[in-house]
Amino acid sequence: MKKVFQKIMSSLLAIVVLFSTMSFSLDMHFCGDTLVETAVFHKAEGCGMEMQNPQSKGCSITKKSCCKDEQLLIDGQSNLRMSLDKVSFDQHIFVTSFIYSYISLFEDLQENVILYTKYNPPLVIKDIFKLDETYLI
Repeated sequence: MKKVFQKIMSSLLAIVVLFSTMSFSLDMHFCGDTLVETAVFHKAEGCGMEMQNPQSKGCSITKKSCCKDEQLLIDGQSNLRMSLDKVSFDQHIFVTSFIYSYISLFEDLQENVILYTKYNPPLVIKDIFKLDETYLI
């Protein structure tokens, strides 16, 4: 169970690092106020209602297009590398001791380890609760 959980968590962390460093664009095509199409990594096609330019040069009819394109750029992180020159000696010691203690948590222990088998219990000469006259009621 522990190995499955560890594999799941390492996969999730790898996916988080991948998506936090990846840059991509999201193109959206609106027709009026309605979102018609979205596209990731490439330009959104259209709805086919875009205004066409007139063929003749003398004709100048201007009408506002009802369609508009928007592009959302999402930049990923680019400064993930941490140089070891900036880490102090105390931080090295802390990280080393943390990793050592963390790894030792997962070592398998022997079952039913009894540490006091070699020691005999003390001999009771008199009952202590009678000497101190303390009784539980």
